[in-house]
Amino acid sequence: MGPRGHPCERRPGALEMSRSSSLWTNPDFRLYWFGVVFSQLGVRGTIAVNLFHVFELTGSTALVGVVGLSQAVALLLLSPLGGAFADRFDRRRLLQVTQLISMLVTLALAIVTLVDIVEPWHIYVSVVLNTAAASFDQPARQALIPAMVPPEQLKNAFALLNPSREVAILVGPALGGVLTAAAGPEAMYFFDAVTYAVLVAVLAMLHVPPLRAEPSGSLWASIAEGVSFVRGRPVILQLMALDLSAMLFGAYRVVLPELATDVLDVGPTGYGFLVAAPSAGALLGSAAIFRMKGQREGPVVLAATASYGLMCILLARSPAMALALLAALGIGFSDAVATTIRHAAVQLETPDALRGRVSSIYQMASRGGPALGELNIGAVAGALGPVTALTIGGLVPIGASALLAARNSRVRELEMTPAEP
Repeated sequence: MGPRGHPCERRPGALEMSRSSSLWTNPDFRLYWFGVVFSQLGVRGTIAVNLFHVFELTGSTALVGVVGLSQAVALLLLSPLGGAFADRFDRRRLLQVTQLISMLVTLALAIVTLVDIVEPWHIYVSVVLNTAAASFDQPARQALIPAMVPPEQLKNAFALLNPSREVAILVGPALGGVLTAAAGPEAMYFFDAVTYAVLVAVLAMLHVPPLRAEPSGSLWASIAEGVSFVRGRPVILQLMALDLSAMLFGAYRVVLPELATDVLDVGPTGYGFLVAAPSAGALLGSAAIFRMKGQREGPVVLAATASYGLMCILLARSPAMALALLAALGIGFSDAVATTIRHAAVQLETPDALRGRVSSIYQMASRGGPALGELNIGAVAGALGPVTALTIGGLVPIGASALLAARNSRVRELEMTPAEP
């Protein structure tokens, strides 16, 4: 990774993919794939409906931004501990517990919404609790896969799961918009609770050995070692800065309810499609990554980050739904290209013994950034309106990309050249 001559290089054949058909003969993987994808439909739909629901209750984009703050509190406080817990307990049981907690929380939100006593704070609390559960959930999900498939099929297993999640991200918000328009937000929440229950049942049926690892050393010293490594790697810090420039200032999701309701006048159904459109763009962006040949990744990640900011501005200023959807597609496309390169570069820069801790630190930016960004852009939108807020925010990733391009930065020179097979 990095400039030519960097000691960390891809192994021969790193870009080759084995055939995946044999994975579908594995009943445990097949069942797990179904459970994860079905659960993600509910999760992604509920996240989108939470934002719309708060705006419906309050009429305030600033208060919609508090949903992001609720996510950030749980993410930033608990993310480092999530990986540690996944290394100390049986991961399947841990995953079942987190799913049960989220099921009960979402069911409670559905009930208070159904009986018409729901207040914005109910939604904020549910977001905090669900995000806290997810902070422990994500490392456990990753750890289950090696227990189900042989090592030579691991790449293929992840390659099948990741695009499937993107499909869930695409379909879930649209489903949330349709259910909300037809029967209110509680319909989406009840559906989400059912998906959690299904995944709990799926996990109970899997035939995987208990996954346990004995804790060694101090938990806090281990986390500190990861922080020290990141501080000594300029390329990782610059990639994190790019990520934060887009996520903190280009947090478009928080203004979508007001754009859909007051600017474009397309209601909850149109809102659902606006939320889903970036995921469709992300699928196209992921496909584009595989077609990149003979290009240094540094200029591409800088261009994609700048494009993200430009698409945010276009979304904010779109006078019609069709143009807004195209801009949202462009946001997803640009984000997928930039995110894929950033994540791959961080993994290649990091030795295997530190990858878990470095990934958790980086994810505090990649996942916590959007949550804090929603609070930031929500507050600006409350004062200046959604169009102005997202327009100003979109200028920041453009400026950050231009600054790193003009300097002799490690990111500008980034090149992850695969070895010849």
